[in-house]
Amino acid sequence: MSNYLISITGPTAIGKTALSIKLAQHFNTEIISADSRQFFKEMQIGTAAPTPEELSAAKHHFIHHKSIHDQYSVGAFERDAITRLDALFEKHNLVVMVGGSGLYVDAVVNGLDDFPDVDVSIRDTLNTDLDKKGLTHLQEQLKVLDPISYNTIAIDNPHRVIRALEICIGTGQPYSSFLNKEKDKRNFKTITIGLSAERPTIYNRIEKRVDMMMYNGLLDEAKSLFPQRHLNALNTVGYKELFHYFEGQWSLDFAISEIKKNTRRFAKRQLTWFRKNEDKLWFDYLTPSEYIIDAINERIYAEEELSN
Repeated sequence: MSNYLISITGPTAIGKTALSIKLAQHFNTEIISADSRQFFKEMQIGTAAPTPEELSAAKHHFIHHKSIHDQYSVGAFERDAITRLDALFEKHNLVVMVGGSGLYVDAVVNGLDDFPDVDVSIRDTLNTDLDKKGLTHLQEQLKVLDPISYNTIAIDNPHRVIRALEICIGTGQPYSSFLNKEKDKRNFKTITIGLSAERPTIYNRIEKRVDMMMYNGLLDEAKSLFPQRHLNALNTVGYKELFHYFEGQWSLDFAISEIKKNTRRFAKRQLTWFRKNEDKLWFDYLTPSEYIIDAINERIYAEEELSN
C-alpha cells in the first residue's frame, strides 16, 4: 500500500482540529500541524491551539515547538515536515495533516518554489512600512516591481504582499520569475478534505470563538506579549488589535470587534485559497466523521486500483 497524507483544510473555527483527532484515532496514526500561528509556544489562546486534552487524544507534531523570537520560515517548515513525515511513514501508511495556513499546507503537499535567501532586515522594514503607511502603499510598490504578482497573488493579504516584495527587493528580480519551477516529488499521495459551511454560519462560529478566547484570557496573554509586539510572529490577528488597545489608540470593545472583522476576512481568504484544489473532497462541517472516513477509504481503494 502507498503512503497517504490526509490533509484537512478549511476556514478558521470550522472544526478541523476535532476531525483530525477523530481520523488519527480511527487510523491509529499521528497528526502534523500546518497552522503557522500555532508553532509559537507563547501564543496559545489567540491561535486556538489544541487544548492539553486534545493534544493527549492523539500525538501532534509542530505545535508550540518554536518561540516568537525564532526565525522560522515556510521553507524551514517544509524541510522539517518532510523529514518528520519520512519518519512517520516508517510506522504508519497514513498520516493526518491539519491546518488553515494555505501556503504551509501547499509547501508540504506540492513543495515550494525555490527562492534565494534575502536579508531579514528587508522584511522588518516592510512590516514597519505596513504599520506606518498601510497595505495600499505596499501594493503600489509591488505593482511597480512585479505587475504579474500584483495581478495574481492574494493582494489583500499583507503577508503575501510582503513576501513578494522582499524577494523583489532582495534579489532585484520579480517574485513571479521564481515560480512554477520543477519541484521535488513526494513519496506519498495526498487526499485533501475540505470542511465548510454557509458563510453566516462560519462568521457566527468565528464570533463565538473570539468571545471564548477573551473569556479564556486572551487579553492577559496579549498583554504579556505587548513588549515584543515588534516581532513578526505577533503581527497576527487577535494580538495586533489588542496592542492598539494597550497603546491607547482603540477602546477594548472596538479592538474585539476588529479581531472578529479581521478573522472573518482571514476566513474568506482561506476559502478562496483552498477552493483552488479541484480534487478536494468537500464536506459540510456537521458531516459525521464516519462518512468522511468512508470517503477516504473509497479514495484510497481507487488510488490503489489505479496503481496496480
